[in-house]
Amino acid sequence: MTGTGGPRVLVHAGFHKTGTTSLQNFLHRNRKALGPHFAYYGKADFLQAGANARIYGQKPFPWRMAAFRRSLRRFLATVPDGRDIVLSRETFSGGMPGHRTWRGALMTAYAPAARPLARAILAEVTRRFPDAEISFLYTTRARDPWLASVHGHLLRSIKLTQDLDTFLAAQSATPGPEAEAATMAELLDVPVHIARLEDLGGHPFGPAKAVLDIMGVPGGVRRNLSPAFRANTGQAADLKSTFLALNRGGLTGAALKHAKEAAIAEASQ
Repeated sequence: MTGTGGPRVLVHAGFHKTGTTSLQNFLHRNRKALGPHFAYYGKADFLQAGANARIYGQKPFPWRMAAFRRSLRRFLATVPDGRDIVLSRETFSGGMPGHRTWRGALMTAYAPAARPLARAILAEVTRRFPDAEISFLYTTRARDPWLASVHGHLLRSIKLTQDLDTFLAAQSATPGPEAEAATMAELLDVPVHIARLEDLGGHPFGPAKAVLDIMGVPGGVRRNLSPAFRANTGQAADLKSTFLALNRGGLTGAALKHAKEAAIAEASQ
């Protein structure tokens, strides 16, 4: 699937709640220093490709995949020749489990969307860079703490009304990021790197260390990089309880969003 002698393209394609925001913030903050070694592209750069991948995860229609491929193709057309590149967007594996599809079915795994999305990414990168050496990176996390983090995220971001125990029971078939990454490694016929948050979360560069290692960034450069900071670390138990109560109340739409924002502001004081 990959050529030789062309640019190296590393696609960090997931998963949510595995240190992805910390990784992306680190690469963005150190973009200039890392520029001689690779060009980094993140959430703000993809011309709707990230959003279209997420939408495909919930609405897996052929035209949604076509929209993703078109937006990714438009983005890749803006990428200059002759440089190694790193692409990072967790939605490149689709939507977060715990959301629901357009039919209302509970999403319990990445694989149904992650597989076709990865194939599409490979096809579009190869189309743009025929001689590219393509590899994928999946950051992972142990299943149980990951599911707890997903639950907290969904309490804040959508109108989830399940407490943690009920949510975990509903997600009993969810394989978790480590198993999902292993599945992708078996599927793809390009190199697949897997980095566990438990191994890298305490490193000064956090999960981004995996990217630096894969891309061969020398030690001399690393010594001058700004450290990583933990991001999206989740809410305290009291705030989660507040979100759950709000979700179970009668508020909807903008009123519910405003109430959650107010709760977050009060908790931060």
